[in-house]
Amino acid sequence: MKSLVDKINAEFEAFKADAELQLEKGNKAAGTRARKSTLELTKLMKEFRKESLEASKK
Repeated sequence: MKSLVDKINAEFEAFKADAELQLEKGNKAAGTRARKSTLELTKLMKEFRKESLEASKK
């Protein structure tokens, strides 16, 4: 579960950097990368939810 949390943190940092580039500099490519990161974060969050529920049952 620790590695999953590390992946989530890394993906969020990538999203944050790209979103700031889009907002501050109007970088369209950064906006595309930020949107892709949100999709990946959604998948990772669902996976975290599953693992968290399994861990709470033990």
